Amino acid sequence: MTKTPIAVEDGQLLEQARQALWQAVTERDEYAAGQAVFALQNAGVSVEDVLLDVVVPVQHKVGTEWAADRLTVAQEHAATAIHDRVIAALSHRPRETGPPGAAGTVTVSCVEGEWHALPARIVAEVLQQRGYRVDFLGAQVPTARLVAHLHQTAPAALALSSSLPTRLPDAHKAITAAQAVGVPVLAGGAAFGPDGRHARQLGADAWAPDARAAVAVLDRGLPRPRTGAIRQTVDDLPHLVDQEYTLVARQKRQLVKNTLAGLDGRLPAMRAYSDAQRERTAEDVGHIVDFLAAALYTDDARLFRGFIGWTGDILEARGVPARVLDPGLALLEQELKDFPRALGFLAQGRAALRGDTSPAPGPHPTV
Repeated sequence: MTKTPIAVEDGQLLEQARQALWQAVTERDEYAAGQAVFALQNAGVSVEDVLLDVVVPVQHKVGTEWAADRLTVAQEHAATAIHDRVIAALSHRPRETGPPGAAGTVTVSCVEGEWHALPARIVAEVLQQRGYRVDFLGAQVPTARLVAHLHQTAPAALALSSSLPTRLPDAHKAITAAQAVGVPVLAGGAAFGPDGRHARQLGADAWAPDARAAVAVLDRGLPRPRTGAIRQTVDDLPHLVDQEYTLVARQKRQLVKNTLAGLDGRLPAMRAYSDAQRERTAEDVGHIVDFLAAALYTDDARLFRGFIGWTGDILEARGVPARVLDPGLALLEQELKDFPRALGFLAQGRAALRGDTSPAPGPHPTV
């Protein structure tokens, strides 16, 4: 059965549903959340529209409110869990298309190390609503296991999801490995950039910014790549010959240790930190190193600068001045004084903290 699309003026119905769902998830009321979306579907709204025009905007608001320090981490996790269960319940409602698999088979998977499964879950459900048979593998799928599954099932495509740019090296491995067994890759998720630039850079066969665009790409069809041909990393990313990414990634633990020691000297207040506070500071420095490594992998200063700016905003929302990040970046510059690309990215990160949006002088000023 095909639902009749709601009229434009009935957009008020969607807004009312978004408000009801927001109230339900912030009050941790799973029953009310279910009622909000089921009532909308019963009123003639398709499951796809419920997911993409109600659940997705509310989930986005959950993230925005957490970033603004108006929701705790626990509240954000509770809301996400409710959304996940609501989606599961919707998946068992009567389908709006023909028999499952009529449009072909697609594997939907998160990149190894990627725990944010909800975006992939939504894409999987939309594809099923459009008549695809979907193997949804969930979060954090080891690349070797993913490729073994693709080899056994030979789907028409792999829809690969990643939200964190720090997982781009793992995404690259998955893309090349899937293509080597003859499966084309459709990449999606925030990690690949708002314009899909990292999907193209890593050699994905296609990129989609959202679930509707993913369906359009798959409906057009993706040609199967030639099997057996495994590209080397530097074939896609020739800048990696300088070894900066490899060395920074391998030295992460030492970089964090040395930076913490330097901060003890520069910030006397740190000497009074509790073990928990020191552990949290070490985690924060570790995240900075991870994003620096991701920027080196992609040779994209925007990636690192954006992370520093976002982190500064998070701190400001919690009453901590963003400038507290600068001493750590300065110490990393000392640690990486022989790494010209890393120095350029760190300089741009420090400029972002000062509110300077112009590219900083360095070896890649236009990146």
